[in-house]
Amino acid sequence: MGKTLYLECYSGISGDMTVGALLDLGADQRLLEEQLRSLPVSGFEIEIGRVKKSGLDACDFRVILDREHENHDHDNEYLYGHVHEGHMHESHAEEEHRHIHEHAHEGHSHAHTHDHIHRGLPEIREIILHSGITERAKKTALAIFQVLAEAEAKAHGTAVEEVHFHEVGAVDSIVDIVAVAVCLDNLAVDEVIIPELYEGRGTVRCQHGIIPVPVPAVVHIAGEHGIALHMTDTEAELVTPTGAAIVAAVRTADRLPKRYKILRTGMGAGKRDYGRTSVLRGMLIEPDTEEAADSVYKLESNIDDCTGEALGYVMDRLFEAGARDVNYIPVYMKKNRPAYQVNVICSEEAVPRMEEIIFRETTTIGIRRVRMERTVMHREVRTLATSLGEAKVKICSSGSDGIIRVYPEYESAADISREKKLPYQEVWRQIQKEACEQIERRYE
Repeated sequence: MGKTLYLECYSGISGDMTVGALLDLGADQRLLEEQLRSLPVSGFEIEIGRVKKSGLDACDFRVILDREHENHDHDNEYLYGHVHEGHMHESHAEEEHRHIHEHAHEGHSHAHTHDHIHRGLPEIREIILHSGITERAKKTALAIFQVLAEAEAKAHGTAVEEVHFHEVGAVDSIVDIVAVAVCLDNLAVDEVIIPELYEGRGTVRCQHGIIPVPVPAVVHIAGEHGIALHMTDTEAELVTPTGAAIVAAVRTADRLPKRYKILRTGMGAGKRDYGRTSVLRGMLIEPDTEEAADSVYKLESNIDDCTGEALGYVMDRLFEAGARDVNYIPVYMKKNRPAYQVNVICSEEAVPRMEEIIFRETTTIGIRRVRMERTVMHREVRTLATSLGEAKVKICSSGSDGIIRVYPEYESAADISREKKLPYQEVWRQIQKEACEQIERRYE
């Protein structure tokens, strides 16, 4: 069963911090080292250790480049010397955005202290695909690089396939991104919750000059993927392009469940300090499976001049748009006019969609809405083998008192009824009976 990961990004996020947090959560270090050795790239080694950050013990993951591939990743004078002479505010920034730029056009080239091999996204895809990491890890790593390349292409005004990564930047970026993918796969993480990213302000020096924080690639990623940025007064780059790309590619939700259990915590260390504890904290959590109170919205409107056919169409549209329930109640309005009260149950996020459909498809000129608390049982839909064939059933359970209820899904029972030429009620009861027997045996 897959795990749920929550990343707490109060000090921003970078590739190396993410790897450190995942290793601290229990990802296999030997497996990571073995799979990184399978990468068809050279010029690096990794170092994994422990450091103290404001007295907190954290895992420190480092990509060490050889002399040929060195960059300005840890050169504060280079990064922030234009801002504060003699007193440098530091960030844990990876330098991939300092080494990513559009392909040099004829007649325009960049000066370097030594020759570099330029790798584009197709070359990096080949590196990842020809490595020894798992297929799932390859898929994750490719998704992260795709997000990163799209953001850099937009920042530089060029096509994705024309974005090229200097070797000095690509080596550590490849290692960080592949390491994240390997660790997520090793931990069997299926869900990743990241509510927001804390970011700094000011400016930072890159290969093309001095640019604002958040850097353009981070801005494009946050905007394109709906990532919330919480701006701080820290004069430093807290969110790196690689960190933002990781969030965009692996995040599955931006809200924590109302109730959950923490199974394990891990901390990944940033490389610099700037007035706040430079760590990324990760937690493996388990949503509480007991019945829990949550909230829904109820929308209602009285309508006295719509046909039954029109209201039936509205019901279909509302369900297609994500309504949890729709019903009509006969009512009498002013002057004893017969009418219907439309009732829609939906999530808070779905309210605008529901109201738009009601206004567009009915004659109403007003909608009442109210937030309602509710208590629900845990529900899941399973496909079970029965004597009549495979059937989908909804299983409702209560962790507190052991109540289990089984309801065959209508469409599944109806399909079997038509196929077997049996009465629907007979099919429904047979599926329920056999499903209950299977579930009882499972819990014995």
